[in-house]
Amino acid sequence: MKLIVNGQVCDVSAKSLEMLLFELGFEGDWLATAVNSELVRATERNSHSLKNGDRIEILTPKQGG
Repeated sequence: MKLIVNGQVCDVSAKSLEMLLFELGFEGDWLATAVNSELVRATERNSHSLKNGDRIEILTPKQGG
């Protein structure tokens, strides 16, 4: 399936947002995620199904100032 993740086209096998995070190597409860500009809470990631062409944003905190 082709998804757009943080602006990059990715070909993945993940069917849910949680599986996508695992497949791409993202870990931790401190991530913020959105699918097609809609926030997806951490508790909803496993049940949030993905469709070909979805736009995924994965935000991670950064240190510094």
